[in-house]
Parts: sequence; structure tokens; C-alpha cells
Amino acid sequence: MSKQLGKRIVRFIVGLKKSLGRGHRELITASSVAVCILLVRTIGLFQSLELAALDQLFRLRPDEPPAERITIVAIDEASLRQVGSWPIPDDVIAQLLQKLNVYNPRAIGLDIYRDLPVEPGYENLVKAYKSMPNLIGIEQLANNKNASVLPPPVLNQLDQVGFNNVLYDPDGKIRRSLLYWHIDHQAHESFALKLALVYLKPYGITAQTAANNSEYLQLGQAVFTRFQANDGAYVGADARGYQILSNFPKPSCPSSLAASCSYRQVSMRDVLADRVPKEWFSDRIVLIGSTAPSLQDFVFIPQSSRLMGTAQPIAGIELQAHFINELIAAALEGRPLLQVWPKLWEYLWIFGWSYLGATTAWRIRHPTKISISILLFCLLLTLCAYIAFLSGWWIPLIPSLLTFGSAAIWITYYLASMQEELKRSKEFLHQVINTIPDPIFVKNEQHQWIVLNEAYCRLIGYPNQLLIEKSDYEFFPKHEADVFRQQDEKVFQTQQPQESEEEFTDAYGSTHLIATKRSFHKDAAGNYFLVGVIRDITQRKQMEDQLKRTAAELYRSNNELKRKEDHLRFLAYHDPLTGLSNRKFFTEKLLESLYWAQDNNLLLGLLFIDLDGFKQVNDTLGHEIGDRLLVTVGQRLSNCLRGSDTVSRLGGDEFTVILRAIPNVQVAAKVAEKILGTITEPIVLDGYTTKVSASIGISIYPLNSRDSETLIKQADTAMYRAKNLGKNRYEFA
Repeated sequence: MSKQLGKRIVRFIVGLKKSLGRGHRELITASSVAVCILLVRTIGLFQSLELAALDQLFRLRPDEPPAERITIVAIDEASLRQVGSWPIPDDVIAQLLQKLNVYNPRAIGLDIYRDLPVEPGYENLVKAYKSMPNLIGIEQLANNKNASVLPPPVLNQLDQVGFNNVLYDPDGKIRRSLLYWHIDHQAHESFALKLALVYLKPYGITAQTAANNSEYLQLGQAVFTRFQANDGAYVGADARGYQILSNFPKPSCPSSLAASCSYRQVSMRDVLADRVPKEWFSDRIVLIGSTAPSLQDFVFIPQSSRLMGTAQPIAGIELQAHFINELIAAALEGRPLLQVWPKLWEYLWIFGWSYLGATTAWRIRHPTKISISILLFCLLLTLCAYIAFLSGWWIPLIPSLLTFGSAAIWITYYLASMQEELKRSKEFLHQVINTIPDPIFVKNEQHQWIVLNEAYCRLIGYPNQLLIEKSDYEFFPKHEADVFRQQDEKVFQTQQPQESEEEFTDAYGSTHLIATKRSFHKDAAGNYFLVGVIRDITQRKQMEDQLKRTAAELYRSNNELKRKEDHLRFLAYHDPLTGLSNRKFFTEKLLESLYWAQDNNLLLGLLFIDLDGFKQVNDTLGHEIGDRLLVTVGQRLSNCLRGSDTVSRLGGDEFTVILRAIPNVQVAAKVAEKILGTITEPIVLDGYTTKVSASIGISIYPLNSRDSETLIKQADTAMYRAKNLGKNRYEFA
């Protein structure tokens, strides 16, 4: 089943690699390695390695001072020789308990199976049991009663018994502690928990359910997270009962046997002989158990491991002391308990290191530097795991080291294959492009030249050896190199050909204009290349610029000719003194206006104006004043008329006005009156006040005539009639 799952995962990863492509190489590699490592870890192949790593963390932790709250009364070889038999008679045990009780210990734990009487002295032992409410006995539990060891009957009736079951890992070590065990739906408390609760009772600390999880035990502020079958490195472990991961202390002594260092030990022989100070027992937990090698009551814990030499076991009574002290220290002092992350966090942590390994190797791309980086990051990872361990967290170390190293090695191998393929690709490209006369360059993803043909080297003026594995910024001005980099990036990002026109300065300081076609290529190993083909378009651009300049010059010449033409046209149709239209314009405009009036069936008025008294001003004040008078009169005439009307100067002091689209003859009369009133207003020129008037003759189309010449003559005749009738008036033809 696991093999089939592994094959499916591998097929999925291969397909994913093809679909995502090289752009996600680090992510693909990291995911592939992480999935493989996690699959192997799920099977349980890393369990022994991770447990061994955990043991080394226990060995490397700082020394802790001995726990003064526990004293062990050791049944050693000397005590056995003094007693002379095993099991120890009940009378000796009773005597030992009575002597200890005199010292007022807070709790006494009897780590000796006493399910059967051992005469002589059983009655004395029963009396001792009944007189000591702080005494806790021990039993061995099992679902099969034939495999269990019953507790002392009297202590069992008094509910002063705890079970002694210990949990062995596959390597024979004890890393977990049992707090509760259920048999026939009845809960049993462990020997260690029973004693810890007796010790904690004066502090008001009792066993309670945790506030954040009712399934967990809480003592004081410490919550004991229940062990699950797949917690940490365990795979399918026996999680029956209420188990916790034990956070064993490190004894602060150099002795090979930790028992004599982590807890105070006294010999049973010395206690019976009253050779032990009272303060070693008063208000403490006193544990009675075997340390004699002949009794073989020894176990292995994480600190038992040695990098060199034979593993050193500890006595079973000291193991119980560890369990008891761990519960009390967590409840009273907040000593960290050993916990594990949720599986999702562990998976993310392992994947993160896999991705870091892949990314590191991909960015560095140098075997020696990669090896150094792997070593440094492995040390960093180990330090992180160690710091987390000191805070009470067991985080994945071995899988993270393996994923990091494997991902880095995988990328390193891939880079090596890429370099080999790159070498072959460069040789092939060099042979091909040297046969092409156009300048050609080939760049890698780092924008470095990797292949150049001779034409390109001649164009920019540098030898091939100097340019290889260099970038544009080392040979071209920054503004030119910026343009090249921008165009290169566009090709790498889009993977589509691009054409552009650029300029560059060669080694001799000459500036060239070039047209470059860039295209994207990839070899069999996945190396990306940018191939650029160049055409020197300097001469073509110069010719284009010359043509543009010529066209601009022609444009300017045409504009100048047009301006001159417009000026000549203006002079031909306008009076140079007043700026009014002249006789030629008047004649053409009159004909046009007559046709328009005829087409639209409208009246047209023609006013012929001659100034009265102008000759006198001209003779007395001079021609310059006379000319300025004419200019003023022309301006006043223009201000009196509509935009559609036309005022002209025929010559001298003669003016004409064409009134287009008048509804009746009275409109022409009103315009004439307005003109007379405007002209007769005084005119001040150089301090001289002059005053002139006008005689106006009016002819109307089609009332007087339909012919322009006739209308002009009739208006002229009417003007003279007005002058003869007294001037400063108008007359109709």
C-alpha cells in the first residue's frame, strides 16, 4: 500500500515539474523532497533516528540542581547483606517505615511489591500501614490478571496505592510516563501521580480538568497534554491510558550514575541504624526502592545514551523520582513540560527547510559555498531545535535536516547537469553564429555574455575574451546599458521575440544606431538563453534624418511662401493706410453680394460716402494728420456696421458700405444716420481738435438697379446731391 502511494506521489511530482516549468524549480524541488521525506517518516523509518536525536538534546541540556524535595532510601547490596534475605521480611519494612515516619515526611512511597506476607512481622507491617495516611504503595496493572502484581491489601483498602506500569519505546528506553490507567472502566492513578498529589495537597493543588480542554489534567498552572499515537517522531505508538512525554532533568554531577546526583540517596542500613539527619526526610517525599545490581531493577532513559561508550541505566526508584518531580515542578514552578507541534505545523516546518535548502543552493550556485551553507544552516537548525527543546517543545530535527540537505544536494546536482549542458550549448552556438556575418550575442539569465561572434566584437571594439561573462554595464554608458537591460528583461519575461532600435557607444567613442532582434531559447537541461541579432542602421538613420531635415526645410519654405502670398493678397485687396478693403475688393464683394441677394430674394444697400471738410484739415494740419484722420474715420465706420457688412476705401476721402440682407429701405437710412453721427464727433490728433462730416448717397438693390455699375453710379450721384444740398446728410438715388 505504501509503495503504491509512493509511486503515485512520484508520478504526481514529475507531472507537476513539467507543468510548472523551470520558473518554479525551487518550489518543485522543495515540494518533491518534502513529500518523499514525510512519506518515509509516516512509515516510521525515521523514528529511531529522531528518538536518538531527542536523547542527545536531553544530554546537551544545561545541568539542573538536585531536587531537594525527594530523598531516596536505597535498598543497596550492603542493606541486603545486613538483612540476609530477599524479599526483605515484613518486620524490617515495618521498622523502616516507623523510623521514617518519626521524621514527619510529607509522603512516603514504597516501591516494593508487597502483595504477599513475608514473615516474620506481617502484623507489625499492617499496623504501620494503618498508622501512615501519607504512605503510598505500588502495584502492577494488566488486563490479564495473571500478569498483574496486586498491591498490599491494607493499602488498597485505604486507597493508598498507585500503579507502577512503565512504557518502553522500541529501543528499550523510557521516554513517556503514565498518569492514569483504566481497567474495567475503573480509573487507576500512577504511583508517581499519587505521591505528587499528596505532596501538593498543602498548596491547595488538586487534580482538575484543564480549562481549555476538559480531557487534559491540570495541576496548578500546568496542563498535561495527553500523548497521542503519532505525536512527534512516534508512528503508531501504544497510546493507551493517559500518557505524557517526560521532560527528564539532567543531573548536575559528573558521576556515571545519575542516581547519586539528581536526588539525595541514603542506604536503608543507615536509616535503620539512625545514622541519617532528620532534615533529609522532614517535609519531603521519601521513596523506598532497590538500587542493588543483583535485583536488576534498572531502566534506560534518554540521558542513558552516550556518544561514546556503553549506555548507563538508572534504578527504577530514580525513574519514579523523575516522574514525581516532573509533576510537582510543573505545578509549583512552571517547569516546561515536553510538548509537540500539531502535524500541520510540523509539515510546514519541514517544507520550509526544504524550500530554504533548494533556494540557497539555487542562489549560490557554487559547490564549495553550497557545502559551507549547508553546514551553517544545519547548525542553525540544530540550534533552533535545541532552543525550542529548552522551552519544552520537541520539533522535527532529523526530517528537517534531511529535507534541507536533500533539496540542496538535488539542486546542486541539477546545477551541475545544467552547467555541463550549458558548456555543450555554448560550443554549439559559437560554431553556428561565427558563420553569420551579422553581429550576434548570446546572454544568460544573469544578463552576461556567454557567446559572441567575431562580427559583434568588431562592432563594439572589444575582444571576445574581455567580454565573456561580463554585462553591458561594464562597457557601455549607464543610460545605454539600462535600455539593453530593459529589452532583455522583456524577452526573458514574455519568452517572445522582440525588436527594438537602440544606440551604443563603441570602444572608440563612436555612437552607433542599431536595430536588434532578441529571441528566447532553451537547451535540453533547461538553461535559458537570449540570442540577439544586430544590424547597424547608423547610415540609414543618418539618411532618414537628412530627409527629415530637408522635408522640414521645404515645409518652412512653403510656409514662408504662403505667408508672403497671403500678405500680397492682403495688399492687393486692402487699403494700405486704413486697412479697409480697397476698390478691387469692393467691386468683387459687391458682385458676390448681388448674386447672394438675388438667390435669397433680399434687399441690398450701397452707401457712397464722401467726407466734408477733409481738404481743409489736410491743407492746414498737413498730410500726416489727414492720413491719421482717415484711419480714425475708417475705424469709426467699421464700428458702426454688422459683421456681414463691408466697408471699403475707394481712394482719397471716399468710402463705400455694402449692407447685405436688409429687410427694408429704412434700415439703410438708419445706418446712414448712425454713420453721420459717428463721423461728426470731434477727433483729437496731436492736440488739435478736428471735426468733419460726410455726405452719403444710397442706392438699393433691386429697387434702383440690378446692375453693380449702375448701383455705384446712382449712389455716387445721390452723394453729390447730398453735398449740394448742404452736406452732412444722406440722399437716396
